[in-house]
Amino acid sequence: MRVMGVDPGLTRCGLGAVEGRPGAPLSLVAVGVVRTGSGEELGTRLVGIEAGIERWLDEVRPDAVAVERVFAQHNVRTVMGTAQAAGIAVLCAARRGLPVALHTPSEVKAAVTGSGTADKKQVGTMITRLLRLAEMPKPADAADALALAICHIWRGGAQHRLAEAMARAGKGR
Repeated sequence: MRVMGVDPGLTRCGLGAVEGRPGAPLSLVAVGVVRTGSGEELGTRLVGIEAGIERWLDEVRPDAVAVERVFAQHNVRTVMGTAQAAGIAVLCAARRGLPVALHTPSEVKAAVTGSGTADKKQVGTMITRLLRLAEMPKPADAADALALAICHIWRGGAQHRLAEAMARAGKGR
């Protein structure tokens, strides 16, 4: 399974693609960020994020897309920008008929480190080990995108198969 993870943000939108399955070694496909200028108009920034995500979808050709679920923060402006970027990622994937999963930051941290309260350095260290990389991906948004992809491979795939099986069972009645 190839999953593209998206760590949404208006200034830096982290993107990472990982291939693998539960119980088997994981492989890095690609990692990077889409950047927009903080002085640009919101619409221009969103168009830039969309273009970057579309380019990644063309190049990476994922089976699924995992996006960080936006959570409440004290800074409403930050939350709004993050939510808008997340919406663009969901839209781009849905337009292609790709399954989209939303994972909370604590779910992702727990999946890759064993602790839902791990810090960015711990997540980056585990990503580096799990993908057998020479160095930690930078910036942290890129590492977070890889963590989202790994989380989905390990957790989301099983959840999706369970939901499909339950739907089939319900239709058979």
